[in-house]
Amino acid sequence: MGRDVIVACDFSNAQAVFDFLDKFTGRKPFVKIGMELFYAEGPSIVKEIKKRGHKIFLDLKLHDIPNTVKKSMAVLSSLDVDICNLHAGGTIRMMEAALEGLTRPDGTRPLLIAVTQLTSTDQESMENDLLIKEPIDKVVMHYAANAKNAGLDGVVCSPLEAGKVHEICGKEFLTVTPGVRFADGDIGDQKRVMTPAQAKLIGSDYIVVGRPITAAEDPVAAYNRCVAEFID
Repeated sequence: MGRDVIVACDFSNAQAVFDFLDKFTGRKPFVKIGMELFYAEGPSIVKEIKKRGHKIFLDLKLHDIPNTVKKSMAVLSSLDVDICNLHAGGTIRMMEAALEGLTRPDGTRPLLIAVTQLTSTDQESMENDLLIKEPIDKVVMHYAANAKNAGLDGVVCSPLEAGKVHEICGKEFLTVTPGVRFADGDIGDQKRVMTPAQAKLIGSDYIVVGRPITAAEDPVAAYNRCVAEFID
């Protein structure tokens, strides 16, 4: 298991994402397909990007009753993605059911990771909107421990929390960290952010980078900069 940069392809249609991916004539980036693109284009967009040779993180953040999540994960498993996810807030039982649904008859499955708290959430909004009064760091670590106990492979968390997640859940427990920005870039609507180089030092396994690459004047150069800072 090595580090990798996952590019968040948050485009509204297939043509936009293909125009973007066509720029990469060398190294094919690991791609995140989120709700916007998946809801616009459906499973066909996953199959086409996979056919082009990209690894895929299908970021749909399932959160429902255990049986519904189990059946939904069985459908997603057939798409041959590399990583998919759900909300840890759906309880251990839901995460266990998801794992059952995701596992194919031959025993193989994509990696399954859980969202702890979104990187747009801070202590104030967590307390006022969600009525969770515990410190956000404690909440994230509790959710991460629940995910590990449910048998999941890792969590989505802020890069600020990746090191501590590894301390609590072990080095092999994956940390997938959005909220990564270049030191000279705009943080947008993210609240808890870090540079690729800092994320590497603190122990992130995968970083998810969107607008700093997709909205860059030269996306390939921005991607290569990310790879240089985080992997090389």
